[in-house]
Amino acid sequence: MWESLAQLVLKFRSLLLVFLLAVTAFMAYHASRVKLSYDFNTSIPTDNPKYVANLNFRKQFGDDGNLLVVGVQTDKLFEKNIFSGYIALGEELKKVTGVDDVLSVPIAVNLVKDSVTEKPRAVAIFSPHPQTQAEIDSGRAVLLGLPFYQGLLYNGETHTWLMAVRVNKDVINSSRRIATVNAIIQHVKAFGTQYSLDMHLSGLPLIRTVMAQKVSRETTWFLLGSVVLSAIILFIFFRSIGTMLLSLGVVIVGVIFSLGTMDLLGYKITLLNALTPTLMVVIGIPNCIYFLNKYHTAYKDTGDKREALLTMIGRMGVVTLFCNLTAAIGFGVFALTRSKILNEFGVVAGINIMLLFFISFIMIPVVLSYLPPPRPKHTRYLENRWLAAILRRLEIWTLHHQRSIYGVTLVVLILAVAGMFRLKSEGFIVDDLPQKDPIYTDLKFFEHHFKGVMPLEIVVDTRRKNGLRINMLQTLDSVDQLSQYIAAQPEMARPLSLVEGLKFVRQSYYGGDSSNYGVPNSLDLPFLSSYLKTGGGGDSSQEKGNPSKGTRAARSNNLSKLLNSFVDKDQQRLRISVNMADVGSSRLPLILDDLEKRTRHLFDTARYKVELTGTSVTYLEGASFIIKGLKDSIQWAFVLIAACMLLLFRSIRILLCSLVPNIIPLIITAGIMGWAGVRLKPSTVIIFSIALGIAIDITIRFLVNYKQETAGPGGQRTVTGQRAEATGELTSSEQTVIDTINKTGISILYTSMVLIAGFVIFCFSDFGGIFALGWLTSLTLVIATVTNLVFLPALLITLTKGRRIKGPKE
Repeated sequence: MWESLAQLVLKFRSLLLVFLLAVTAFMAYHASRVKLSYDFNTSIPTDNPKYVANLNFRKQFGDDGNLLVVGVQTDKLFEKNIFSGYIALGEELKKVTGVDDVLSVPIAVNLVKDSVTEKPRAVAIFSPHPQTQAEIDSGRAVLLGLPFYQGLLYNGETHTWLMAVRVNKDVINSSRRIATVNAIIQHVKAFGTQYSLDMHLSGLPLIRTVMAQKVSRETTWFLLGSVVLSAIILFIFFRSIGTMLLSLGVVIVGVIFSLGTMDLLGYKITLLNALTPTLMVVIGIPNCIYFLNKYHTAYKDTGDKREALLTMIGRMGVVTLFCNLTAAIGFGVFALTRSKILNEFGVVAGINIMLLFFISFIMIPVVLSYLPPPRPKHTRYLENRWLAAILRRLEIWTLHHQRSIYGVTLVVLILAVAGMFRLKSEGFIVDDLPQKDPIYTDLKFFEHHFKGVMPLEIVVDTRRKNGLRINMLQTLDSVDQLSQYIAAQPEMARPLSLVEGLKFVRQSYYGGDSSNYGVPNSLDLPFLSSYLKTGGGGDSSQEKGNPSKGTRAARSNNLSKLLNSFVDKDQQRLRISVNMADVGSSRLPLILDDLEKRTRHLFDTARYKVELTGTSVTYLEGASFIIKGLKDSIQWAFVLIAACMLLLFRSIRILLCSLVPNIIPLIITAGIMGWAGVRLKPSTVIIFSIALGIAIDITIRFLVNYKQETAGPGGQRTVTGQRAEATGELTSSEQTVIDTINKTGISILYTSMVLIAGFVIFCFSDFGGIFALGWLTSLTLVIATVTNLVFLPALLITLTKGRRIKGPKE
């Protein structure tokens, strides 16, 4: 069949080339239309309870992950010139497109009891344009006497001041957020430069935007550098610009197809499917090298270009098909998961790995048919002395040191398994950044002075409409006890809730004395009830989910809006907002479990339903789901790949030979990660999928060539290796293995060297995920190469015995 296909490819080469170019142009058009995804909740299935809880929370109270914070540590903030500049900074940030509100010290309000109505009314603490230093000092004294703002806008002990910027929820989930965040950064830096102050910025809008930009920029440049470096090495090996450009063209066309497929399927570029172009390099480069190596070998044997092309297509077509098929299965199984981000990655990767086979199968032989025959310098690499020496050493190890090979492999596997027990599945929101990066250091700044900026939301549901009015004092007291417990934890800041607002109102009602900042009692209910008549949680999407709305509410003299932003419109649910540190995916479940136990102690489960949600919870669930999905997918990949191997070779022994060399690199890589302290997280666990794809590719190419060497014309094994004239006694299977090493060894070594050089360049990245992709993938390539050229041949000889023939001696 493959001989017939080879004839057809060369016969219709012009038509096929035009067709491929036309389809590439079509895919390039769609590739130019693909957009980045700014949705960070796609890792969790839409029916996941945590996802549903967060969705309901956002509908009732608004988004919780749209707050950007600006911090400065100084004891000179209230000096007139600096304070005036601080006021101007807040006004400039309000003007930035995409900013809804700004909450800061200069626009803080105090509650003063009205002598006529005897109700608290909002009064600005500072004048919009203070004229004297005394005026500012007076306002400072008032501010520091209000417990409501302690830990919210300032830390008095460390003289640290916070400005909160709320970004519009529609902007934060679109490409417009980049311009908004960059504008905020520019204004803040300009203020810091003007007054020689060290400014700090953090919050999910900033972290997500900057990290996404870093990943996109570094991935693009390092991928480009990887391709260029691989092309240079290909030129050094093959000594042909045409061959180098052909290999580069196959990879580029594959990348174009992968991006075009995303747009055709309605997908956007996520942090996961952005790896698809990298996979095109991992799969495309080996395709090119093996095709070219077979072409050069056949041309050297026959001296006929057409015959060499036919041999190349006929012999490498089936090999490449099954290599790409198994690799496509390895990544395509992600499409079976219920996570949207994994599902899309699986679909795009699986489809394009198979498309890459057709690209290689058409483009390589057609282009080679138009190029002149290879010159002697182009095939000189086939007689490389040091590679020949390596192959000769491999023969000796395979034939005479099988026990040593098994023994060393066993010892390495034992050490690797020991390392696997040291593996930790833990991720942090910024753990892929170096500790010297401003995003990391600024996050730690806010964790030190304000206990963090990661949002955690607690919803207390009374299970009935207007339930907050029933046993109100008991509910408020329980909420306050929970708030005090949370504030006492080292990882969490003082919560903000309806209770804190009512404490503020109570303080103002009793003359502003801070000693009256406390939970209302039965005597306070008459004057507090007016603040609970309506719910503000569902009034407007522009006035939800953030205490910064209090400034606008106060200035419009409508304090009930501030208080009711923590109560839903049915007065059934009450919201408690907490900022916490980036404690990691291992510590966070323990904290949440502890909080759940505390809520069960404080709230009667028959009357209340307390739910923990927010971005911190969904991040944890998403990271855990991705890791679990990747683990499950790898297991399914092994099952399906085993079925393909059995179909291809129809032999249980060969099936065993095909699976063991694929398992060994994964175990060793996992063990090294454990000993090196590399944690399992979404950015590193994907390495195992890439490792599986690399190992499978090498194994299949070796075993298919072994099968082809086993049977020649008439079903008899042909001995064609350069070691065929030997002096020792070898079995038929041993000689076949030796021939296979000589036929495929050079291709495997060249492929590994090119890919290692291509991936080593990623090690220069400061981003942890890209750095791990570089050194772990390079390491896996080395392990897979050694396993398939040393362990696999020895295993084949052990499992297949035959008659004795002449062979090499040690």
